[in-house]
Amino acid sequence: MKHEKSCGALVYRKHGDRTELLLIKHRFGGHWSFPKGHVEQGENEFQTALREVKEETGLDILIRDNFRQCVEYFPKPHVKKQVVDCLGEALTEDVHRQEEEVSETTWADIDAAYRMVTFKNDKNLIRRAQDYLKKEAQQS
Repeated sequence: MKHEKSCGALVYRKHGDRTELLLIKHRFGGHWSFPKGHVEQGENEFQTALREVKEETGLDILIRDNFRQCVEYFPKPHVKKQVVDCLGEALTEDVHRQEEEVSETTWADIDAAYRMVTFKNDKNLIRRAQDYLKKEAQQS
């Protein structure tokens, strides 16, 4: 069995009293999701997430503590894939998409992002991030 591992981040920003997520539309496959990619040798999960967000969107992010979500699935026979996502606050808002892999980017409020993403795992991830951000706001 072949094992693959990718890491990425749900990138968010506060826009007034709303929270918006950055979605990317993948050039290959045409689905809306989040920046992510394969772990390179010597990287930890967070380093991969930071690098992939920067490569695909041009954004720098601050990774939030205590938010790490992991899913595993079988994209092909004899291939097990693990995807680890973190939550990152955008430190800048100027998105510069990586044209080779990303056909579009958009900021969307959480409910719109939930409707736009293609895969159930991403929908679940959005709800977990929403819960995390609500709890964080209540504690501050």
